[in-house]
Amino acid sequence: MARKLTERQQKFLEALFTDANGSIKDAKVIAGYSPASNSNEIVQALKDEILEATQTYMASNAPKAAFAMVNGIDDPTQLGIRDKMNAAKELLDRTGLVKTEKMQVESTGGVMLMPAKQASTEEDD
Repeated sequence: MARKLTERQQKFLEALFTDANGSIKDAKVIAGYSPASNSNEIVQALKDEILEATQTYMASNAPKAAFAMVNGIDDPTQLGIRDKMNAAKELLDRTGLVKTEKMQVESTGGVMLMPAKQASTEEDD
């Protein structure tokens, strides 16, 4: 169950991912906090909500990353394509769309397990 946030806290979270472009300092001013207010206290109070909103923000930008990768395939000569592809890969990895690696194991014949050899002594002969 989500906890009840104050109006200022809600405005802070909204501003953080819109007008403030991720800037804590700008978001707190937009939300109505004093510029002198302690940013660490605001963030600590909203830590879980900030993390959840960040995950949502990343997920909402995953389609852009997917399009960037496909466009890179279509036009591999575009300026900065390597950096764009790396950024897209990182974003997709963080949203759970990771590259799957498959391993193929082949075997011919089987393995026979033998019981441990018992040491023999001269008295047994």
